[in-house]
Amino acid sequence: MPKPQATDRIEIADRLHSAAIHLLRRLRRVDEATKLSAPKLSALSVLVFSGPKRLGELADAEQVRPATMSRLVKELESDGLLERSRHESDGRVVTLKATQPAVKLLKQGRGERVKLLASWMKELSREELKSLERAVDSIDRLGDS
Repeated sequence: MPKPQATDRIEIADRLHSAAIHLLRRLRRVDEATKLSAPKLSALSVLVFSGPKRLGELADAEQVRPATMSRLVKELESDGLLERSRHESDGRVVTLKATQPAVKLLKQGRGERVKLLASWMKELSREELKSLERAVDSIDRLGDS
């Protein structure tokens, strides 16, 4: 199979970008039930699915300034969704960790989004599902590069 032309890659990238945004917007409706803002959910997601982080690491992951993340962390902590702990050997180092209620909330939300997406996929033919599976593999590879 010949490689797509550069313009084809641009068109495909544009369509993929648009489709991903629309799909995530539809799925985001599930998140409204949590009553948490998108930035709070996103920061918690990093901690739940990637593990504990220092403030700077979390700010980097979320592409925000440490001061912005510090404010979010204080709010999440007061909501009982995040806890701080000091490093055993260096008390100056503080690690942020999602609490059990936060883990439950995030995993439940992810499960609901996955179920909703799977229900939409019932409309796809077997061939379309196989094609989508191959596309997901390709998208995963792009995300890893």
